[in-house]
Amino acid sequence: MEPAPLYNEITGSTVKGLAHWLTTSDGVRIRVAHWPCAPAKGTILLFPGRTEFVEKYGRTATSLIKHGYSSVAVDWRGQGLADRLHPNPAIGHVDDYKHYQKDVAAVMAHVAALDLPKPYFVIGHSMGGAIALRAIIEGLAVKACGFSAPFWGVQTTSPLLVYAWTVTTLARIFGFTQRIVPGQFEETYVLRAPFEGNSLTTDPEAFETMQNMVRAQPELALGGPSLAWLSTALRETRELAAMPSPDIDCLSYISTGEAIVDIGRIKRRMAAWPRGKLHVLQGAQHEMLMDRPEYRDTLITGFTTLFDANLD
Repeated sequence: MEPAPLYNEITGSTVKGLAHWLTTSDGVRIRVAHWPCAPAKGTILLFPGRTEFVEKYGRTATSLIKHGYSSVAVDWRGQGLADRLHPNPAIGHVDDYKHYQKDVAAVMAHVAALDLPKPYFVIGHSMGGAIALRAIIEGLAVKACGFSAPFWGVQTTSPLLVYAWTVTTLARIFGFTQRIVPGQFEETYVLRAPFEGNSLTTDPEAFETMQNMVRAQPELALGGPSLAWLSTALRETRELAAMPSPDIDCLSYISTGEAIVDIGRIKRRMAAWPRGKLHVLQGAQHEMLMDRPEYRDTLITGFTTLFDANLD
């Protein structure tokens, strides 16, 4: 196993994690971090959202250790310290959303090689929620799952959605899919947007922490997505919407301040999930695991209670 850097000093965690480089089946280098717990009830796979990196989950990992769980987080291809797939490293890019499943496969092989304690569970945030849902449908070996503002669709108006489909289709036809999505920026959101009116968190301390992370380690920052990323994301979420829910226990959280993901799709999915429950947090925003302490504690307690009920 090849060690990788992990900037423990910027995580806000009281527990030091370890990181390794992994190479996926198609030759992409990704980074995976883990935070051990001894003894541990099991291991929780943390599937981050777009633009995120493993350091953002250090504090979450500390909370999970207090509940008796080891955890693992991944830098998906195209972000964090993983290989950037665009000539401009500030632009988030993948050619096909399903390629993220190659990252999942590498993570699971790594978890097995580390002999991290079973059973396994997964928490998917935003984009990580889409990746986790497909992985579970395709047989990811987890006993139960949790979602935080899962990206099962983009929040937008019908005219803008038609515009997005049109632009991305034209981009594929005429070969300009590597351009950044119109209206997006190369500068990462937390450095470009002020706290007031931001779409991520109601906690000024958490927002400042996000800013300080990318200021301290600028190579972790990521700006807007490419048209290719948006195109394949639209297709992936449409495909997922047509698939039945897995036969495992599931707990999802959305917030009343959500401004990024499609709440309607989440509600429809969870209403049809036989063993699923949906909770709405009043006053929180998209980054519920990085919002005010009471919101973070609600999610951690809810997820670990569900996982405790699914221990062998």
